[in-house]
Formats: sequence, C-alpha cells, structure tokens
Amino acid sequence: RDSIFFFPASSIRAAILADHPDIAAVSIFRNGFTGISIKPNNRAAIARWCGLAPTEGVDEYCYVFDASGYIFSAVATTTQTINTFILYAPLKSETLEPLHATIAHAERIPSVFDFARQLDTQGSPVRRVIIRGDEVDDLLASGTRITYVLGHENTAFTALVSAHDNLNLADGSIEYVDLRFDGKVYLKRNGDTVAE
Repeated sequence: RDSIFFFPASSIRAAILADHPDIAAVSIFRNGFTGISIKPNNRAAIARWCGLAPTEGVDEYCYVFDASGYIFSAVATTTQTINTFILYAPLKSETLEPLHATIAHAERIPSVFDFARQLDTQGSPVRRVIIRGDEVDDLLASGTRITYVLGHENTAFTALVSAHDNLNLADGSIEYVDLRFDGKVYLKRNGDTVAE
C-alpha cells in the first residue's frame, strides 16, 4: 500500500465487479506516482427476460441481460434495452433468484433475435419471444404466433417469405404459423381449421 508499483489491482477489480453486476469489466491504470484511475465498462442491456412463459393476468417481474445471456439487473422503469421484445426462456441452472444467472441457449439468442427483427419486415413487430426446449414461439403484436425449431432461423424465414403472398401477419387474421417442418408452412386462420 505504500508503493504505486504494487497496488492490489486484481482484488480491487474483483471487489468492484462483485458489488456492481451491471459492470462487465474494470480497467485499472496507474495515475502518475500517487494514484490510480479506474474505468468501468458497463454491460449493455440487450432485452428483458421475464421467466419461462408469459402468465396472463399476472404482473411480470423482469430482468435485463447482456449479450452473453447474463442477467445482471432487475428492470427499472427507466431501463432502456436494445430490443423492445421480451424473452421467456429457461436458465442454465435452476435457481430461485435469477439475478446473476445465465439464460439457457445464450449462444443462440443472437440468431433468435435476428429472426424476430426480420419478422418486423413482414407486417407486425414481435412482442414476445419464448424458447421452449428446442422450439421458439414469436408472438406478434397482431396476435399471431410464429413457431419454428431453434437453430433453424434461416430455413424458417425462407419458408415464411415464400408463403408471404398468402399471409397477412399484420391484421390478426392468422392464429399461428408453424415453420417447424422443412419446406412446409402450416397455418391456422382465426376460426378455421389447419391449412397448408
């Protein structure tokens, strides 16, 4: 403690990261011969995570997570996220408190979110993304549900675009579109039976 050349950088860094989960990394530099400078790099809030699945009629308690799927903060009214839709997905390990946990399939979230953003070009924005096992449901603002197999985003979007002339995803006339089967697009219009 009496020499700037031997200050405990690793313990300072560890203490800051332990007390502030919204900080991703800390850089520590010598500031002349009498002090140090500390520069934090904050985590970017990618989207909100609100549990395993939406529950109608229940106020949701949500958290924000970063690009690695790490949940680092509860959502405050002023919290801004990069994506406006909400993610529902399991965590890598079971825990009662999701803060500091990591979302399962975190490595696939960028592709899942790219697919959700592509759906915006089809007429209705995505409000909720639900990862269930190896399947994903995108719930559109229009009320339509799009279902596909996790990891097959490109195939699913290609199939959806190929059927675009027969679909209106913006007006709420379609209950769901099922893209889980290669080369096939199944849909159910509100009030109808399943069509292909």
